[in-house]
Amino acid sequence: MKVGIDTFACDSGKSAIGAYLMNILKRIPPSAENFELFGWEYDRFVYSEAAPNMEFIPCCSVNGKVANQIWHVAKYPQLVQRRQWNACFFPAAHCRIFMKSPCPSIGVVHKMTSWWKGGGYNHAEESMTRMLLPRALRKLDRIIAVSNWIKQELVEITGIKETMIDVVHNGIDFQAFYPRPRGEESVVLIQPFSFRRPYVLYASRLDHPMKNHVGLIEAFGIFKERTKYPHRLVLAGADGRGADIVKRAAATSIHRKDIFFTGHFPVASLPELYSGADIVVIPSLYEGFGMGALEAMASGVPVACARAGALPETAGHAAVYFDPMNAEDMADRMVALTANRDVHRECRRLGLERARNFSWDVCTSHTLEIIRETMS
Repeated sequence: MKVGIDTFACDSGKSAIGAYLMNILKRIPPSAENFELFGWEYDRFVYSEAAPNMEFIPCCSVNGKVANQIWHVAKYPQLVQRRQWNACFFPAAHCRIFMKSPCPSIGVVHKMTSWWKGGGYNHAEESMTRMLLPRALRKLDRIIAVSNWIKQELVEITGIKETMIDVVHNGIDFQAFYPRPRGEESVVLIQPFSFRRPYVLYASRLDHPMKNHVGLIEAFGIFKERTKYPHRLVLAGADGRGADIVKRAAATSIHRKDIFFTGHFPVASLPELYSGADIVVIPSLYEGFGMGALEAMASGVPVACARAGALPETAGHAAVYFDPMNAEDMADRMVALTANRDVHRECRRLGLERARNFSWDVCTSHTLEIIRETMS
């Protein structure tokens, strides 16, 4: 049995979806079905360490999202027939549109942001997605949703029956994310950065307004005024749409000297960054899963997060919650976690317990089971 894995839209393994695929590939046993990867020519060696025994088939010589969409419609069926795949797995099915698959197809949906009520960024692109994506998703034989929140969105938006959608939560790599011992050092050195402790952390691409960095910057100002604590705010993530708005908000804050932007942060160094934080705050207005909350909890860092999207589903009772549209409420939770060490310790304990419920081994096993069921 042969299975194709579509690596397009996985951002060369650097995004959250890329990390998802990497973790799945690492855990596919050598005795499993014959898996083959296909994607951009420049990704030929990206997955060689995670999947050394899988052949990579370079496709679509013309770069760009539109060209790749056309490739999926026109050329993907030919590739399936040429490679004689018995099934095809799409780790980012919400990012690619195809109309027909000659073999059974299984797609993972991580988010449905084109329907987010806060509004899109590129109206033409969002309108096209809203028009075509539901039909494309209905062409899949099985859909994996990363949360019950996403499953409900899929049912409401696309009309797909609940029985066609399986919820498989993401996992956490406990070899990377775990509580590290803390010394008395006042600076965390993570080349090429140095972070003065204590700091509040939010690790996310600078996408405005969805990721709500501006709201966090306002709440951080309130937190500083109330407590007079020496905390800094570390915003770790590459520039996305509306990043200039986020940076202007930081530049006009009276606490701008305590706000630090890292730009793109190396994935391999994220565990150290989390471990050095005093608390992690996730103010996002929409999350399909909330990987940042899980990574923080596994690192033994208390989490304050928005009551929005799938964040309550992922963090459960281990986080403290706030209204993401209310900076005062957000600041209240930040004060509670930093000023009351009993609350801090209890939130840390609950977070470590909660993180143990998520496993990439379980995620991979369940995903392979769904692929096999669909092939048969």
